[in-house]
Amino acid sequence: MRRSEEILQRPEFNFNRAVYKSMGFADGDLEKPIIGIANTWSEVCPGSYNLRQLAEHVKYGVYAAGGTPVEFGVTGACDGTAQGNEGMKYILPSRELIANDVEVMVQAHQLDAVVLLGSCDKIVPGLLMAAARLKIPAILLPGGPMLGGREFDGRKSDLTSLSEGNGMLKAGKITEEELEQLEDTCGPTYGSCSFYGTANTMCALAEAMGMTLPGGALIPAVYAERTRTAYKTGEKIVELVRKNITAREIITADAMDNAIRVLNATGGSTNGALHLPAIAREIGISGREMTDKFKTIGMTTPLIVKVNPASPYNMEDFYFAGGIPQVMLELQSLLHGEAMTVTGQTVAENIAEYKTGDVNRAIIKTMDAPFLQFGGIAVLDGNLAPDGCITKPSAIAPQMHVFTGRAKVYDGEETAERAILAGEIVSGDVVVIRYEGPKGGPGMREMFKAMKYLYGVGLGTSTALITDGRFSGTNNGCFVGHISPEAARGGPIALIENGDEITIDIPAGKIRLHVDEETLEKRRESLILPAPVVREGYLGLYARFALSASEGAVMDWNQ
Repeated sequence: MRRSEEILQRPEFNFNRAVYKSMGFADGDLEKPIIGIANTWSEVCPGSYNLRQLAEHVKYGVYAAGGTPVEFGVTGACDGTAQGNEGMKYILPSRELIANDVEVMVQAHQLDAVVLLGSCDKIVPGLLMAAARLKIPAILLPGGPMLGGREFDGRKSDLTSLSEGNGMLKAGKITEEELEQLEDTCGPTYGSCSFYGTANTMCALAEAMGMTLPGGALIPAVYAERTRTAYKTGEKIVELVRKNITAREIITADAMDNAIRVLNATGGSTNGALHLPAIAREIGISGREMTDKFKTIGMTTPLIVKVNPASPYNMEDFYFAGGIPQVMLELQSLLHGEAMTVTGQTVAENIAEYKTGDVNRAIIKTMDAPFLQFGGIAVLDGNLAPDGCITKPSAIAPQMHVFTGRAKVYDGEETAERAILAGEIVSGDVVVIRYEGPKGGPGMREMFKAMKYLYGVGLGTSTALITDGRFSGTNNGCFVGHISPEAARGGPIALIENGDEITIDIPAGKIRLHVDEETLEKRRESLILPAPVVREGYLGLYARFALSASEGAVMDWNQ
């Protein structure tokens, strides 16, 4: 018996039936599978702007397949608006709210299945965390990326081009009028941002783990195929109910391996290394296990895709080149082909049905002739990060894969950004931004603007930036994030002083602070950690219960 049937039986549950009937549902509707549509639509986030329209087409598909759709709203904040201000402290914590929102609505109403509508950075992982937590059929439907904007600095612009432009304005490379023109033309349509940042990365990884229909991750938001995919998603979720294929049968250890493989092969956002452990935790896989997976898989996965910010090509170009289906075809020998997907078929069966077209080999290479022999994400460790940290070799110039420089230390993002724009940073410096981790920030903000400013003032290939915070998927240059333990937990990053030498060695998988242990111990004895920045409200709650980045920065109520 379906979940909804149990709570809609006569006569003991007449009240529940009457609740539905008060909204216009009929007896026939209540005899069908009740399909939840968890919609993160809003008018504050361009990646969510088209989800109301897509939800209607999901409903058409559900009705056509013999189900009854019921839509409900879910939180969905915009990283873009929150960048570089206090709002960013709420973005990562919103992931936990999203997962809890979906869990509460699905469980409180005993829905038979759920379609998850979302496109953006913390929204998609939050939805996937909920799917992994719930033992019901679920499918993720992304809203799709926006199109690229007017050409700027040698490629199609995107929303982040404005931060680079601000750096160029400070350096006298462009005028205020040119920057204002860019503001009007860099985001020509709604959708998730047109570069391969966290939003599109997480949609791609959802497809890799089998949670979206094949090809469904990267269809541009304004394309008709996006609408058709919404309809097919509605049909397919009813089929999954009838076949009793739940999200727990799709989101497995093998699915995690496939997602990590695609993340590395495509040079996706470093935030993937934060969100995949959070999703994996829902199915009982520890942060340490995921760190080991990242290390092993990263070393055995070639980088076969380069898109913005690693190349001039944007998401529309990646889609036309074949998108994630083409990537999985190229990686087939490295994937768990027996893993189940929302099509009701395995990964191998989906790949066998994929019809390849004219592949743009400037975007998607073969495994025999990759861009790099190792993956796009690297885990480093050493005396500066005993629990590990994350970097992105695919976004770093090869000559910067080994870098030693002098520390310039800043407690907080804004202080560092002002220093960059004021000319305090010079070639050979390692900018250290600390107390921006999950607990210390709180909320683990993205050091997006700092990296963009370094690029804009001409220091993108002669300086490095390390932090216990994180980065946007659009960042490039020599950067290392997720340093664990974070400064607020007394991690070694809290002990760095101006002038200390730091070495980042990506080929060796190491990050080292060139200070002897005796000196570090003296610094540790005199270290006074700052008081919590926030104590009240949801952010205060998150700061109290958030785990380390190496554990996915999830909230653990057992602390």
